[in-house]
Amino acid sequence: MACSIIYYVDPHSGKIYVANNEDYWYDTKAYIQFEPASNGKYSRLWYGWDDFAQGGVNEHGLFFDAASTPRQEIPEGFSNPNGRNVGDEVLAFCKTVTEAINYLEMERIAVSEGHLMVGDGEGNAAVVEWVGGNIRVVRMKGNYLMATNFLLTEPDQNATPCPRYRAMSQRMSQMAAKGEELDMNNVANVLGEAVQPAREDASGRVGGTLYSTFINISDMKMVLVPRLDNSKALTFDLKEEFKGGKRVRIKLQ
Repeated sequence: MACSIIYYVDPHSGKIYVANNEDYWYDTKAYIQFEPASNGKYSRLWYGWDDFAQGGVNEHGLFFDAASTPRQEIPEGFSNPNGRNVGDEVLAFCKTVTEAINYLEMERIAVSEGHLMVGDGEGNAAVVEWVGGNIRVVRMKGNYLMATNFLLTEPDQNATPCPRYRAMSQRMSQMAAKGEELDMNNVANVLGEAVQPAREDASGRVGGTLYSTFINISDMKMVLVPRLDNSKALTFDLKEEFKGGKRVRIKLQ
């Protein structure tokens, strides 16, 4: 149950890339869902399971993903989603990071055991956390923002530093030092430092990286790789997909 997220703006080309590893049980019935624009809602896609979005992107390039964290006290008057598909709501009604954060506050939504990254097509990104009864927003400084499973605003709550976050940071620093233009493949290699190969727990249940997503926000292209198996990769031209007028669900095998 370890997840990794990165939002990156290339300083040379200005192109925006996002990627994530969703690490969970392999028997989870995950899928991609496309939702058409309707009644003031934007076209969008999200991926997850049980009618709940774990991450996604909409026609305006707003991206979100979430990762679990140590349990925290949420602000008074706020509540966990409790059955609401909040990720889908954010993608349906928001275009930018600011709009997404305002929506969460307006709807009095918080997450007691996780944090949320949002990034948009304008080069802005932030991680939203709810800590000690307060909302805390970590905005991107520089040209990238990353998150795994520790609270960015309370890193000392983890017993040890996150090795996946450290490995991703080292790879990013190495690439930045070269001063070269990076593309989606380079960002994918950063995420590759954090994948979780399949393994069984004591009961025999298998878990690992359930899927990885790679989205070129600038060109609206997406690749999803299930279970670290590149032979089963799904590719999408999001501009074309978002023109569709029907709900489409694609099961991940």
